[in-house]
Amino acid sequence: MAEQSVTLKELVDRFSDALWEPGKHRISCIAFLLEIHEIMILKGLSEFDDHLVDVLISEFRKKNNRNATINRKLSALYKLLKKAERAGMVKRLPSYVRLPEKNGRIRFFTLDEESRFFEAMRERNEDHYRLCVFLVDTGARVGEALGLKWGDVTRDRATFWITKSGRSRTIPMTARASDAVFSQMKPVGPFADVEYPRFLYDWNAVKKKVGLEKDKQIVPHILRHTCASRLVQAGIDLRRVQSFLGHQTIQMTLRYAHLATNDLDQCVMALENFTAQDRQDADSPVTQLLAAE
Repeated sequence: MAEQSVTLKELVDRFSDALWEPGKHRISCIAFLLEIHEIMILKGLSEFDDHLVDVLISEFRKKNNRNATINRKLSALYKLLKKAERAGMVKRLPSYVRLPEKNGRIRFFTLDEESRFFEAMRERNEDHYRLCVFLVDTGARVGEALGLKWGDVTRDRATFWITKSGRSRTIPMTARASDAVFSQMKPVGPFADVEYPRFLYDWNAVKKKVGLEKDKQIVPHILRHTCASRLVQAGIDLRRVQSFLGHQTIQMTLRYAHLATNDLDQCVMALENFTAQDRQDADSPVTQLLAAE
């Protein structure tokens, strides 16, 4: 069969450059695929079929992989096999149904935490403080912010070309995000001088200073979570939040849906209006006359 004529490693060598741009995501996907390749060898599997998927899920669970991790590994496999199928190297794609993922608690800064953290960061490093302000008010990933060039920003807009999804996006900026960008005219770009390892070192130092060192969820990505959470809490609809943050799928944005309590308040108002109207109809003279008859 066609599946037996090629190994997974050969497919990785042939198609990985075309499927994934250089970077951490590409490295992770290749590592996942090589892990699957080793499992296939150990289990004596050579066909890319539904049985392979079942075996992989079983093996990943033996390694205590969560469903979210298993989904990422199988997604990389499916993307590669889909490419190989189009090239005529794989006869049929296996069935791939995403495993259910638990929505863990999403940590975000309160206003008080943000104030204390940012003040301490500003005392330590002005450039790193500016980066924090920009991240929390734009929801940008750190890599997106560091990759900004001066041609990518105006006083009220920022365009991200280097994104995780590979799709550029342009978003409006708050006044303080704009101030963070233009308060210091650095060469190349607003944050081009920031070295991530140094930023992370200062981040952890500030985290300890403000008494948050035991909270493992307080990493730089919390600023993106904070931005998303505030948008949803302010009543911005999820589709707009998805576009603002550059999420590839609405499922990513739905992690914040539980924060949209204002929308649920409208449900209560609708129910109360309905029952109130029902009581009003029941008390009307016409209704009472009909009931008497």
